[in-house]
Amino acid sequence: MGETDRHMARTRDEQGQRILEAASELLSTEGASALSVRRIATAAGCSTMGLYSRFGGKDGVVDELFAEGFERLTAAMKARPHSDDPLADLRACAECYRETALANATHYMVMFGGAVPGFEPSEASHLLAHQAFDGLVGQVRRCTDAGLFIDRAPEQVAEALWGSIHGLVMLEVVGINPVGSDPAARFTRALDILFDGLTHG
Repeated sequence: MGETDRHMARTRDEQGQRILEAASELLSTEGASALSVRRIATAAGCSTMGLYSRFGGKDGVVDELFAEGFERLTAAMKARPHSDDPLADLRACAECYRETALANATHYMVMFGGAVPGFEPSEASHLLAHQAFDGLVGQVRRCTDAGLFIDRAPEQVAEALWGSIHGLVMLEVVGINPVGSDPAARFTRALDILFDGLTHG
């Protein structure tokens, strides 16, 4: 059984999921300082041994939240219907990213916001993150191949697009609103600007 297989197996039982939910709730309400093995296990209604046997300790629980966040993001992207319009599909992908991040804000902060100081994702979790980015590259490549985007490497365009989208979503997640606009309208406006630049150079 590979590392990714072990990762999937250890979280799919009921108690493992309760542990993750308890850790996410503690992180959301009390911050990283609340994430001790004892606190997480007590909140999940299990023994510390049950937590250690599934995750190896606190770092394993955080790594699992990181991975679960990317699993949810990837699943949401794959669940979207595809059309014959690659530009519309890419825009829907961007909107799906925002919706998923807002619905999973604690996971998102573990994934991207340094919510747990010193945390380093495992190799298997890094792979999940790269797979999510590869999905975006594929969406951009469809637009490039259709002649809709400026002639740049899809990986570079995807990186710039993701960086912009991510920045806007992070501002919304942490409650920063420089001009006091509606966050949804701000996101739509930014997508208009980004896509106009990508389609017209």
